[in-house]
Amino acid sequence: METILKYFRDLTPAQIEKISRLKDLYLDWNSKINVISRKDIDEIYIRHVLHSLSIAKIISFTNGTQIIDVGCGGGFPGIPLAILFPDSHFTLVDSIGKKIQVVSQISSALDLKNVTAINDRAENLKTKYDFVASRAITAFPKFVSLTRNLISKNNHNAIPNGIIYLKGGDFTSEIAPFKKTVEVFDIPDFFEESYFETKKIIFMPL
Repeated sequence: METILKYFRDLTPAQIEKISRLKDLYLDWNSKINVISRKDIDEIYIRHVLHSLSIAKIISFTNGTQIIDVGCGGGFPGIPLAILFPDSHFTLVDSIGKKIQVVSQISSALDLKNVTAINDRAENLKTKYDFVASRAITAFPKFVSLTRNLISKNNHNAIPNGIIYLKGGDFTSEIAPFKKTVEVFDIPDFFEESYFETKKIIFMPL
């Protein structure tokens, strides 16, 4: 929790309280439904919460912004971002029902009224959103083809609507088809922890 406060010093008492409860909530649910690997659960604030919040270093969502977290798993990056941006709305989608059960229960426990959890595949959705956010669930070209139709054309943030994708390692070949449109941010520019050494944010306006 101290690591979060190091980088986000303007959190309200309510936000601090919600973030501080995340580890115990996930420990409890992980014992019933495995959504976070055993080695990661002890490092949840760096490997999951802070990683999710890196998105806030490239955009501060305006009130009313609609974000969809595709392939949300246990709720990352959606739940930490929903805590940070209570006046934006986050739709968390996953095709695995057990994971959405965890998302729903944790969102309810934290009284996150700006979260909607949906058990479905992204390609079945018809609603439009300002941003699609995700932690790398597939190769970037495939993710673009699956989600680009979810993006609204009405922009009202400091950056255009589009895809915000958290990814690590060497993905040069994956973004080559989009090299004129994507912007890549190095997370080590924001956070000093060694875990983020190869982690990046891919932003693709649509």
